Amino acid sequence: MGLPVNARIPAPLLALYDGQPARVRAHLRTRWRTCPFPAVAALVPAAGRILDFGTGHGALASWLAHRSSRRSVVGVDVDAGKVASARAAARRAGELGLPAAEFRLAVAGGAFPEGPWDAVLFVDVLYLLDLAEQERTLREAARALAPGGTLLLKETAPHPRWKAAWARAQEFLAVRVFRITAGRGVQFLAPETYAGWLEAEGLAVVGAPADRGYLHPHHLLAARRGKE
Repeated sequence: MGLPVNARIPAPLLALYDGQPARVRAHLRTRWRTCPFPAVAALVPAAGRILDFGTGHGALASWLAHRSSRRSVVGVDVDAGKVASARAAARRAGELGLPAAEFRLAVAGGAFPEGPWDAVLFVDVLYLLDLAEQERTLREAARALAPGGTLLLKETAPHPRWKAAWARAQEFLAVRVFRITAGRGVQFLAPETYAGWLEAEGLAVVGAPADRGYLHPHHLLAARRGKE
């Protein structure tokens, strides 16, 4: 199975992590190769307030800020170590005279970051929460959107089953064994479940598989609030 042609992390983005531990840089390379970040980034508005919820080391948020100075990008995460890494990358961007994202440490189960947001992104985040917390977080994100705002959700679908089984095993090791990812467990939901919650909040939702060329069953939902 061949990788998508844009699966390598962009060199200007990786350069922001110069001087950081080799394990961080290796993780970023692997994440960019195994997750359809370009497909997500292509749907983000070119201007406005952008929230990357569960930003991790901040690679996607930093890339979005780098690509458009008209964006005000904020990344939040509960992992203090990853937020520190993201902030170091932002400082490096500033030293190079490049637009930089802002990174904040979040509290697990805390209030959703105050909007309004022109776009809210979830990339491989919700599956780490229990069912009730997934629904609460997603609904709060929908309510925090500005008129005309977009919510982008990239999660792992339960189908195809062989891809889902591989993803579930990998995430179990990351969360429970190696403690690479902060979370209470792994719970993949059907895209239709997420779409139902978002539609109940008045958003128009479209979605499609995004797993071609990848080993994981990626699925991307784009939900938009109407202009009031």
